Amino acid sequence: MQDRYFSFEFFPPKTAEGTEKLRNTRAQLAPLKPKYISVTFGAGGTTQQGTLDAVLEIQRDGIEAAPHLSCVGSSRESIRAILQQYRDGGIRHIVALRGDMPSGMGEIGEFRYANELVEFIRAETGDWFNIEVAAYPEYHPQAKSPRHDLDNFVRKVKAGADSAITQYFYNADAYFRFVDDVRALGVEVPIVPGIMPITNYSQLMRFSEMCGAEVPRWVAKRLESFGDDRESIRAFGLDVVTALCERLLAAGVPGLHFYTLNAAGATKAIWQRLKL
Repeated sequence: MQDRYFSFEFFPPKTAEGTEKLRNTRAQLAPLKPKYISVTFGAGGTTQQGTLDAVLEIQRDGIEAAPHLSCVGSSRESIRAILQQYRDGGIRHIVALRGDMPSGMGEIGEFRYANELVEFIRAETGDWFNIEVAAYPEYHPQAKSPRHDLDNFVRKVKAGADSAITQYFYNADAYFRFVDDVRALGVEVPIVPGIMPITNYSQLMRFSEMCGAEVPRWVAKRLESFGDDRESIRAFGLDVVTALCERLLAAGVPGLHFYTLNAAGATKAIWQRLKL
């Protein structure tokens, strides 16, 4: 399908071992020729240097890199300085997020919402950056209502976003409904499904509790029944996520964005099953 693209997400390593592991993961995934690799940014910018180091290294290796940039707890001056560092490094792609307030930080900062960050990036840098924003097919856990969440998404796009990546989900109908709803509100940008491979039951449930992603009861129960049998969890997870991706691709989604958790195995296995 024309213009369909695939991307991977990493988080910045905090140790020398983590850096080496990430390089190995990248070496395994690079032959899949992703359109870009994104790198997350900790609450309140706590991993700012790690994010910068990672994206510059990815870019030097000839793969487009897209740093995440979260604005809660940040000043305009600090965001301006980060944007300049990315421009100096030849980075042309940013994932713009509100982000979470780090524990112990009392000040929200000069930005309250992601649409304000998108607006600021556009005002400061014009069309230099391709800006992606987050979308929540099952609604943001802090949204006052589904309609409130849709309106927030529309605001981010109208502020100047080029495209969106969704929070991961396992119910394709939630994604299709979300896209229909925002199209009805006049949003036409590509909305790329975020895909979370399943390799660890307790980790998945913990992540999902935090971010408001629903793990269908039948999936959770099957995973729980495997106990510590990691091989069975991995095999079942591959079946579930591959079937989800097949349905999304058959419906003509613009691409897939894989949350790799800095590991190559599950993402590569899904990729091979999809014959991409």
